[in-house]
Amino acid sequence: MPANKKLLMLPGDGIGPEVMGEVAGVLEWLDRKNIASFDISEALVGGAAIDAEGTPITPDTVARARGSDAVLFGAVGGPKWDKLGFDMRPEIAILTLRRELGLFANLRPATVLDPLIDASTLKPEVVRGLDIMIVRESTGGIYFGEPRGVETLPDGQKRGINTEVYTTSEIERVARVAFDLARQRQGRVCSVEKANVMESGLLWRQTVTALGAAEYPDVALAHMYADNCAMQLVRNPRQFDVIVTGNLFGDILSDLASMLTGSLGMLPSATLGAPDASGRRLALYEPIHGSAPDITGQGIANPLAQTLSLAMLLRYSFGMKDEAAMIERACLAALESGIRTADIMQPGMRRVTTREMGAAVMRELERLAA
Repeated sequence: MPANKKLLMLPGDGIGPEVMGEVAGVLEWLDRKNIASFDISEALVGGAAIDAEGTPITPDTVARARGSDAVLFGAVGGPKWDKLGFDMRPEIAILTLRRELGLFANLRPATVLDPLIDASTLKPEVVRGLDIMIVRESTGGIYFGEPRGVETLPDGQKRGINTEVYTTSEIERVARVAFDLARQRQGRVCSVEKANVMESGLLWRQTVTALGAAEYPDVALAHMYADNCAMQLVRNPRQFDVIVTGNLFGDILSDLASMLTGSLGMLPSATLGAPDASGRRLALYEPIHGSAPDITGQGIANPLAQTLSLAMLLRYSFGMKDEAAMIERACLAALESGIRTADIMQPGMRRVTTREMGAAVMRELERLAA
């Protein structure tokens, strides 16, 4: 049993603490069943950190994250902090963690579970069996490139500047993650950019092509412009296995793909750093839904994306594939029992609270472990 693995939990704002509370129950169950034991600590991020510590994330919290084997993140943000200025946004917390920990590869699965096939706005025959992994580069591109800022021109106008920039090594390292994942899946990678109008996109295409030919000849590689990829995700999403793309396009396409599944409340994500000499890699796991301030405190949030983020944590940070699969099966079985939280409610199903969904997952875990 993996023992004393350091796990930092950052619940954040809004529904973050609510859904993280259900995951805490799963962690306690893993310990009680002698499956895995964790050295768990907790810290403030986002708006909660602004209120208590005057900043979205403190250097101490960053240091604790760096010293942990994995970080489990909730959600940040809300209207309370909207007027604090660009540099005091709660979202600075997640951007800082990505930058300071070198978390360059964001993995976002888009999977349609059979019990939720009717929750998608697309026809069942289009999304049935959908299983896509989007690998988004997350520490470069236009979100981090320099120069950036807002300047005043001589005539008094203002001009906003952001720079899209990638180096060969940045492209290669995220592409390797995508190729390696494809080898464990269907063996297909689609690299997405805008090589027709952007020099950075042309370099991206050339670099991925060379890497694929040199190191991954067994993986089928295709290229697609980002606008066409968006269209194809709606037209025929099952054509994709692994999509690899830059920060901006990955942000947009992964949100688009998530809605093919019917609910943001169902989807986890992982953001990985580079492995060190021992094979250890820093990593952060989070649901892709936001802090949902409109339902905060009502006890109706869907905890399954946070729970599935824990499953990804077990799989990618600790190599606990069987345990991760068991948690995923428990979430599926809870849905098959006919219960739904508000965000995925369907006719004929029974609506449940956050805690009731969490309890259903726990019951299924007990059954599966028996």
